Amino acid sequence: MPTKTIVLIHGLFLSYKGWDHWVKYLEGKGYKVIAVPFPGRDKSVAELRKAHPDPELGKRTLEEVIQHHIKVIDGLDEKPILIGHSLGGLMTQILLNRGYGAAGVAIDSGPPQGLLSTKWSFIRSAWPLLNFLNPSSRPYLMSFKAFQYAFVNGQPLEEQRKAYDDQVVPESLRIGRGALTSTAHIDYKKPHAPLLFIAGETDHIIPASLNKSNQSKYKDSGSVTDFKGFPGRNHYGLAHKGWEELADYALNWIAKQKI
Repeated sequence: MPTKTIVLIHGLFLSYKGWDHWVKYLEGKGYKVIAVPFPGRDKSVAELRKAHPDPELGKRTLEEVIQHHIKVIDGLDEKPILIGHSLGGLMTQILLNRGYGAAGVAIDSGPPQGLLSTKWSFIRSAWPLLNFLNPSSRPYLMSFKAFQYAFVNGQPLEEQRKAYDDQVVPESLRIGRGALTSTAHIDYKKPHAPLLFIAGETDHIIPASLNKSNQSKYKDSGSVTDFKGFPGRNHYGLAHKGWEELADYALNWIAKQKI
């Protein structure tokens, strides 16, 4: 029987509720869908902002978040399909590399340890994580201006503001900086479940070229590792107008894997 369970993994700075429209859409296609909040993040955007700066949030690490998702996966009746956005895309790669998941779709994926971009848009967007003058112990709340550039570039102002107000939450810098450590190491030669990279070609924070470089690293794995770029899409492609195009492409690709 084909796998009919999907686990959705959100990324940095955004609420897991940003997956709500995907949950409804994928359930309509016959899947059991679980959107997993990071530890301590199963609250509303308003509640999380009101608690800022929450010292407990500042202690969260990438490995802690990964183990949280592993616990959810271990409690399922079957190996799920993993679909992750941004850091969630990196976590999708890590989980597949560790043997979890029947297949993975990494949307605008954060890069594993040792893989970075020299593009100015990447450096500017990721600067809060890369600038170690920002103490790891203090949670970071992205400004609207930074969100405009890194996530929703090219969208009308009213859409940008709504996305910021509805979805942006304080974040642990320790989680993001975990991508620079061995926690985010990928053994590219290790066989893995089928993996698809989806990239927005106008994405500032994770340029499509970085996703393409990421995909090419797997060339010696002997496993299905595909790439699809979407013109005109930024880093917020999972919620930007026409997001169904991404979901449908992912579902059609999954169907072809016969998992």
